Amino acid sequence: MKAARKPSDIAMPSDQLCHIAAEELAPLPPPYEDFNQVTIAALKPEKIKSIESSLDDTVAIGIPKPASKEEEEALVRQFLSGLKKLFEKENNWTFLQPLILSMEHCAKCHTCSEACPVYEMSGRKEIYRPIFRSEVLRRIYRKYIKPGGRITSRLTGNIDLNWTTIARLAELSYRCTLCRRCASVCPIGVDNGLINHEIRKLFSQEMGIAPKELHSKGTVQHLRVGSSTGMNPLAAKDSVEFIQEEMEEITGYKVDIPWDVEGADILLLHNAGEMLAWPENVGAFAIIFQAAGISWTMASEAVGYDAVNYGLWYDDVQFSRVAVKHADIARRLKVKKIVMGECGHAHKALTVIADRLLTGDLNIPRESAMVTLENIVMSGKINFDPVRNNFPVTLHDPCNMVRAMGIVEPQRRILRKIAPRLREMTPHGVENYCCGGGSGFAIMSGYNFAQWRNLVSSRKKFLQILQAFHGEPPEVQKYVCAPCSNCKGSIRDIINYYHAKERSNLNYGGLVELIVNAMSDMKKPIIRFGEEPSWE
Repeated sequence: MKAARKPSDIAMPSDQLCHIAAEELAPLPPPYEDFNQVTIAALKPEKIKSIESSLDDTVAIGIPKPASKEEEEALVRQFLSGLKKLFEKENNWTFLQPLILSMEHCAKCHTCSEACPVYEMSGRKEIYRPIFRSEVLRRIYRKYIKPGGRITSRLTGNIDLNWTTIARLAELSYRCTLCRRCASVCPIGVDNGLINHEIRKLFSQEMGIAPKELHSKGTVQHLRVGSSTGMNPLAAKDSVEFIQEEMEEITGYKVDIPWDVEGADILLLHNAGEMLAWPENVGAFAIIFQAAGISWTMASEAVGYDAVNYGLWYDDVQFSRVAVKHADIARRLKVKKIVMGECGHAHKALTVIADRLLTGDLNIPRESAMVTLENIVMSGKINFDPVRNNFPVTLHDPCNMVRAMGIVEPQRRILRKIAPRLREMTPHGVENYCCGGGSGFAIMSGYNFAQWRNLVSSRKKFLQILQAFHGEPPEVQKYVCAPCSNCKGSIRDIINYYHAKERSNLNYGGLVELIVNAMSDMKKPIIRFGEEPSWE
């Protein structure tokens, strides 16, 4: 048996710091036993010959290897410069205080480890402990930044800072979904999720190191083209026009989606990925708002039709650019409030984080769609027939919406009214487990990272879903309600990867689809499970 890895090992030269064998992964129940022999496919040597890939079985970023010793040394200096800035008020006024508290007060009790799904599902690999990467950063900070650190490092924990250390730490920061379940159980309030976020921020803002899916194909594309999907304003309008036609065809209900209505009560912000991957979600919102007589609009200006803000996960500068743009569009449209659609990270980005940024006339009131929808459903303005949702439903709690913001009950009160066969996951609410696709993982698929996500970071959620439907016959259609685009993407990939549609009849979708499906006025169901039934 190999000795457990220590934080200082991150600096040691080796082909690979960590390997996960198939038998070390948490076992899956029938009929998924064949996946208990599956592990992460090895990367082809020619694919990784020019990148750093010595952390574990996968690669998330693909960091180019330095061409010379001089380049290595320059990168180390860049890293130290960024680390110093993390602890300066003028450079990190948003998160400095909680960062210092978390860096100074970890008791190393490992309570957080038992709360971490990545650590548990990996077979408890040491490098995936929430405190492992925090301790690496802590030791580097104490040795190389704090006065007298080189002398005291033999007491506080020594670590060598070289290019191997830096490259592995960068990759390691993308083995955590930032679900912050670790922070919720820490007895003294240490936030290892925050520390990991700050590591990502350092690499992006100081060294230009970030996954392309979050940066060049994410926030950069969002600000340059108008959407993180690459969809420009004209394409967005065309997409919505198509959605209007499709919703009438699917449900028999004619819907009109308004654009740029000045003075509307609500500016609705969707994750633009919904328009492409799940257009019925966008259409369902429109049906509900129209049926309830809500004054609302969407914004056709670039950025305004896409609630995504990937900067939340890796870069405060990029985050701020997107958040200010969202608020400015709402200000100029003179809407009374912004409502975030079914996108968990957009919730957190535009509320609890943007609250640090949006002041004066940019401080537009912002509300979760969960609250807006609950008010509509409970108002009596729409009639419902819950029997139309007479199939097993379980609710996934998006981390950023539920644990980070405390929005726990509105969506449940809706489901109790319209879904008679609701079955809760265990645990649920603020104790929920991440879908495995948090912090950008759901859209990251370079190298073999998607397989690592499905086999490791999403494994706990898959087990939770299976347990929630335990006892239901395989032939019964089941619905996983995930009111978050990022989570839906991850759950879609879980279902596809494990062939769970074929084996267990698992389906997924949002909350608004269930609401529309239960509306008495609908001539046809919006949720079809691959069939074409009619209410008539």
